[in-house]
Amino acid sequence: MSYQLSAVVADVELLREQTGELDHAVLAALRQDFALLPVTPQLVEELTGTPPDFAAGDPSPEQPFGVVLPASFTGTLAGWSRLGPVAYLEAEFHGGLGHQASVVWLGGAVGFGPVFDAALDGPREQWPINAALHRLGVERGRWIDPFAEVGLHLERNTAGWLAHGRRGLSADYWDELAEEWEEQESGADQQPERPRHVGDWGLP
Repeated sequence: MSYQLSAVVADVELLREQTGELDHAVLAALRQDFALLPVTPQLVEELTGTPPDFAAGDPSPEQPFGVVLPASFTGTLAGWSRLGPVAYLEAEFHGGLGHQASVVWLGGAVGFGPVFDAALDGPREQWPINAALHRLGVERGRWIDPFAEVGLHLERNTAGWLAHGRRGLSADYWDELAEEWEEQESGADQQPERPRHVGDWGLP
């Protein structure tokens, strides 16, 4: 099963304040009062005046992101970071193979990264996305790592996150749906219809 991510993550109130007037900004709820802003060509063009470019080859330590982030776009994120840390996160996996990359701005400048990893054979907390989320202030909880703690596993691509945001779903939506279905099943005389997306509750 594939997974793709290209998004800005920051405090939900920070992102609401900075994107409230944008036509192509869709915020998706994460846990711990964070939100995810999917980076789409339309959003990049709205912020910069030009559509994004894409890397010619595969991402690498020298070119960590598949999306070539223009200076005007990174400058905007740096400006937002004067109100709190802001991260750009990228990941792409298919059949267990892929990569992660991240960069974090703080106080108007890059505070971490960019970092890239296609092996992910080191300590989990040092993986690019986990390391970035730690710098955003994500706290430990019952999940295996910061990636899962905030809910980045809940949707598998940009289209999923856009739908998540437009529908106003909570970060715990799939868990709540599972619990609701289990309660209905245990309490009903007849087995209810299984939710249409029961096999797609955001679990890896």
